[in-house]
Amino acid sequence: MTAGGSGALTTRLFAPERGPRPQRPYPRDAEVPHTPLRPIWCCRADGQPWPCGQARLLLRVEYDGNLPGLSIYLAGLMYDAMRDLYHLNPHDAPTPATLFTRFIAWVRCRPA
Repeated sequence: MTAGGSGALTTRLFAPERGPRPQRPYPRDAEVPHTPLRPIWCCRADGQPWPCGQARLLLRVEYDGNLPGLSIYLAGLMYDAMRDLYHLNPHDAPTPATLFTRFIAWVRCRPA
């Protein structure tokens, strides 16, 4: 690929765009949904770090029988959270291990 027709190769990568807005877990009735408040990634309903305990329960029910799908969904949101949190405060953001534990480690794909 050339930049401006000069014959030089470009090494600049495009920044990824923001992913889709998390719509899960779905709210019940008129409750405030347990979805993340971005870019700080706390729960809209209870202010806990998202996914909060209630969001985890609702996600487990919603993805019943599809825990690999839940892990993939949460991995995408973890990426978005990592980008947002490091952008807000690069010196005091959670470590990647902390975010992995928070977003993905609680989803265990146990054999039947």
